[in-house]
Amino acid sequence: MSVITTHILDTTRGKPAEAVTIILYHQQREWTEITRGVTDSDGRISDLLPKEIVLPTGIYKLRFETSAYFEQIGTPTFYPFVEITFTVTIGEHYHVPLLLNPFGYSTYRGS
Repeated sequence: MSVITTHILDTTRGKPAEAVTIILYHQQREWTEITRGVTDSDGRISDLLPKEIVLPTGIYKLRFETSAYFEQIGTPTFYPFVEITFTVTIGEHYHVPLLLNPFGYSTYRGS
C-alpha cells in the first residue's frame, strides 16, 4: 500500500466520488508535482505511490479536481478544486479522506 492513501465520499449523494483526479505535491521552494491518480468506483486511491517509495519529511498537499466530478454528475459546485496540505514524517502511513458536497467539504487524518 502507498504511504499516502485517500478516498472521497460525496456526502450529498451518500456515495463514493468516482473518477476524481488527485494530484500529490511536495513543497520545496515551490510546489512540485510528485504523482497523480484517479479514484476508483469506491472513491479510493490506494496506489498513489509505489509501496516501496519512502517520502522525505516535509510538507505535502493533495489537490482534488472536484469541478470535473460535479460536472460529470450534473451538479453545480462552489469549489472547482480542494487542496489539503499536511506534514509527512518518515516511517508513517497517511490516509487523507475528503468528505465532499457541492458547497462544503471536510477532512481528517484517517487510519
